Amino acid sequence: MVQFKSTVMEPSITSVVETEMPAESYFEDYLSFPFSDRRVLDRRVSDRRVSDRRVSGRRASDRIQINDSNMKKLTIIIPCHNEEKGIGKVIEGVPYDKLAQLDYQTEIIVINNNSSDQTIKVALEKGAKVVSEKKQGKGNALKTGFKNISPDTDYVVMLDGDNTYKSKEIPRLLEPLENDFCDIVIGSRLEGKLNGDSLSFSHRVANWFFTFLVRRFYFVNTTDICTGYFAWKKKVVDELSPYIKSDGFAIEAEMITKMAKLGYKIFSVPITYDRREGNSKLSPYLDGIKITWMLLKNLVWKPEKKTIKNLVTANNLVCSNASKV
Repeated sequence: MVQFKSTVMEPSITSVVETEMPAESYFEDYLSFPFSDRRVLDRRVSDRRVSDRRVSGRRASDRIQINDSNMKKLTIIIPCHNEEKGIGKVIEGVPYDKLAQLDYQTEIIVINNNSSDQTIKVALEKGAKVVSEKKQGKGNALKTGFKNISPDTDYVVMLDGDNTYKSKEIPRLLEPLENDFCDIVIGSRLEGKLNGDSLSFSHRVANWFFTFLVRRFYFVNTTDICTGYFAWKKKVVDELSPYIKSDGFAIEAEMITKMAKLGYKIFSVPITYDRREGNSKLSPYLDGIKITWMLLKNLVWKPEKKTIKNLVTANNLVCSNASKV
């Protein structure tokens, strides 16, 4: 009897699931099954519905990738000096597929700052664009990176090439910008996840001190001003670039304080910070003095009257008057 039920009832269950039939007929047949067979039928129907949802989800994803009418341009700049051990991992970690689903077209620019190792070779092999800056210093490299950002860029991200910052977390920094929550996003290590001994106790104390000064005197809502992970709206980079003067590691402090003076909204998000690949170029005491001096002198800094916005407006007026003539 058990064998007979197995051979007869199973095909009938399969036929109910796979063929279309009126709801009343389906309900009557369903009630005619033993309870154990109803459970089998319920599971099969449930599995088919889940499968249908997954297929429809993939189709929606495909539509997002195919539809490029609303694509936004993202430029990632990575200043490098002898970062052959880390630069490849940074580029590989960029979530191209996820960014494409979010309608981002991505370009990576590596700024080679007098590297004597295989940094350029590795970056080119990974598909990045490489530009060079002969003047030594992170600030000089960053200024060159800004100059090479294409005019059609909508958002800019900066991170180091030593793989301490995780490029896979880029979408986390972009989300507040795209929603107009702020103009600049800073990746905060101190409110994020520090892996192992990636940030020494002395560096944490110094960072807390610098951050206190910025929060107290510049009224910036951030928890880490020495971070090397930034995301900007392109208009911010356009206005900020002419005011950047630092050539070394005080560049982050200069950017944050001057962006605050320019009136932009700054916010921070938690990020992951890992041990660096390769040797550190930071000089704790000397760079600490430079950062402190930068924070103090920018208290009295004011932007020039002729900003990029003024120049663009004036240029538009000239073009308009010329067309009338």
